[in-house]
Amino acid sequence: MSVAENLRRVREQIDTACRDAGRDPAGVSLLPVSKFHPIDAIREAATLGYLRFGENRPQELAAKAGELGEPFQFVAIGQVQSNKAGLIAQHAAELQSLDSLRLAGALQRRLKALGRRLPVLVQVNTSGEEAKSGITPDDVVGFAEQLAAFDALEPRGLMTLAVNSPDADAVGACFAALAAARDRLQNRFGGGWDELSMGMSGDFRLAVAHGSTCVRIGTAIFGPRPAQP
Repeated sequence: MSVAENLRRVREQIDTACRDAGRDPAGVSLLPVSKFHPIDAIREAATLGYLRFGENRPQELAAKAGELGEPFQFVAIGQVQSNKAGLIAQHAAELQSLDSLRLAGALQRRLKALGRRLPVLVQVNTSGEEAKSGITPDDVVGFAEQLAAFDALEPRGLMTLAVNSPDADAVGACFAALAAARDRLQNRFGGGWDELSMGMSGDFRLAVAHGSTCVRIGTAIFGPRPAQP
């Protein structure tokens, strides 16, 4: 199937999951994840009106943003080292994987120099796996309070990667933990922090049922990732 056909099919599946959960499909956005895939595939997705794409690596994000330009936007969804903050500050439309105050400080300096602000989501490690990045759910409120010092960042919500498991209860628990962390933030700050980026190709239905506002889908849209050198 083509990229456009895959996009239609995935969007229909998201809409069905929303209706099954008693939610308005308009409340869940689809972020196609284009990492390692060519510019032509992104252009094909754009024929259906998709102009916003997720990328894992800052270098690849910067290259694609530079080649395509407006109105395309690229969202950083992978771990970012502080020494790559300049690429994110200059080229990313949003960062969904903010996981440290050190990175926040590096971004602040770069963004101030550029005269721009950057929407961010805080990555939360809801699975407890050491291989995954993110702050702990218990640290979310304290971390958010400290982010107030970085006025070039616009915190909009939280992101997580669920445990990679066939156990739906274990996966759902990760999503429930993120939603609970968001609720604590809203209680602390009197609102805001509305975005919950959670759910990928294998678990987005569960994510939608737990309140996801953004699902990140790659392989189901673009096919298997091309081999990397």
